[in-house]
Parts: sequence; structure tokens; C-alpha cells
Amino acid sequence: MSEPIQNRYDFIILFDVENGNPNGDPDAGNMPRIDPETGLGLVTDVCLKRKIRNYVATVKEGEPGYGIYIQEDVPLNTLDKKALDYIGCTDLKGLKKADPDADRKIMNFMCGNFFDVRTFGAVMTTFVKAALNCGQVRGPVQLGFAQSIDPIVPQEVTITRVAITTEADAEKKGTEMGRKHIVPYGLYRCEGFVSANLARKTTGFSEEDLALLWQAILNMFENDRSAARGMMAVRELIVFKHDSELGNAPAHKLFDAVKVARIDPTAPARSFADYRVEVDESRIPEGVHCTRMA
Repeated sequence: MSEPIQNRYDFIILFDVENGNPNGDPDAGNMPRIDPETGLGLVTDVCLKRKIRNYVATVKEGEPGYGIYIQEDVPLNTLDKKALDYIGCTDLKGLKKADPDADRKIMNFMCGNFFDVRTFGAVMTTFVKAALNCGQVRGPVQLGFAQSIDPIVPQEVTITRVAITTEADAEKKGTEMGRKHIVPYGLYRCEGFVSANLARKTTGFSEEDLALLWQAILNMFENDRSAARGMMAVRELIVFKHDSELGNAPAHKLFDAVKVARIDPTAPARSFADYRVEVDESRIPEGVHCTRMA
């Protein structure tokens, strides 16, 4: 693996949805998530990390060092066993006594072989409770919840289908009714952080990993199309690079320099062209560099 990154980064993701459901809430009938006090739409960090993982799994399929730990239909214990096999473990109870550094070796194996562990961290304590496990890793890359720029207006759309569920129902009717939830349009903003300090001390997150992360963020919706999310796209990725490992300015001050507003507040937004994105360079202090990717 390459050397860990040496600079701190803070970043903003701007993405939008058109006539789709960006992140359904299972506690509300899969309606789009919404802040009940402000009406602003929400997308969880877990949802976005899933799409980043899926992209990396697709473009790095089978490539050593880029496995995905949190994946569908694969028990975590199955992947944990790979680390135990790597260090030649046959006696779980006696391993710690024989090798006091066993936990560290196992954790390093997981970080070196799974991109999402190296990036986001993971709780890998499910294998042998209170004995030997793959550790708890705090990842250098963290995301907050995404929040829409303006309040969203979720709509419940009634649909019909000609395929009837049962033979008995087919004798009575020719169609069945259904419903789906959509947001006509919403532009969302998510803020994230990359810690060079944690990369150096814990996971070894490298410059190659960072470049792949930016690539995955910019393309995370391109291979995630579905009937509920047909038109979703990352419109811009704004990255603040610090000249040091611990940073040269507080993240919130950098985020405050980015303003996103509707061009015509009197008309409902229906596309990204209805918004203006501005970065106030005068508010970015010395030692921090801003890059805009789209």
C-alpha cells in the first residue's frame, strides 16, 4: 500500500433528484426523509456510503486491497475469518496468549484489504465476543446527513398494474392499484471530512484511495439507477485541501464560504440551473486551497 495522506480535507457534495425518492424512510411508509420542522429533505450518511461502496465494488472488482466489508448477502463473520486465516489462527483462545499483538495484525489486515474499512472505518467485533475480534476502526472519512437547499414537497403518486396477484382477484378485476413517493425536484448538500491524522495512525488511507473516493462520489449515482431513483446526479464536489495534517482552518468556516441559493425565489426549482453556487474566495484563509469538481 502507498503512504497515508498527509493533508486534511473538508468537502461539500451537491446532488439532486428529479421525480424520484432519494432516501425512503421505512418508519414513514418509505416516504422521502424530511425534517418535520423545516420541511427540508434529508438523506442519511449511510445511504451515501452505500452508493460509494457499490461504485468501488464495481470498478475495482477482484482487485487486491479494494474489497468491500459491508456488502449485501455476505455475513460479516465470513470476511472476519479471512483475517484469522491470514495470520494462521487455529486456536482462538490461545492466540492472544501466544501473540499479544494479534488484534493489531488482524485489524491491519482488514484495513489493508477492505477499502470501506480503510475509508469509513467499521465495528468488527462480531466474530468472538469478549475474546478475539477484528477491532473497532474509526475511519478518516466521515459524512454528515445531506439536507436539501429548499423545503421539498413529497408527492404520493398512484399507479396501476395489469398483473394481478392471485387468481381469485383476477376474476374480479383487471388491474391493481399501487403507490410510489417522489420528490419533483430537490437539490441536496452534504458536508464531509477527511482526517490525515486518522489515516496515518489507524487505517493507512492513501492518496490513491483519496482519488478513488473523489471518483466514487462524482459517479455514485451512475450505476445506481432504479424506478425510484432514475434521475439523480452529483452536480458539484467542492474540496478544501489544507496544507497540514491537522488543518489550517475550522471546517465550518470553510463551509460557510459556499453559498447555494435559488436564482428566482418566487418560482419553484425544477432543475440545477435554477440555482447559483458561489464560493467566496475571500473567506478561505491562507493554507487552504479550494477545488471545484463536476
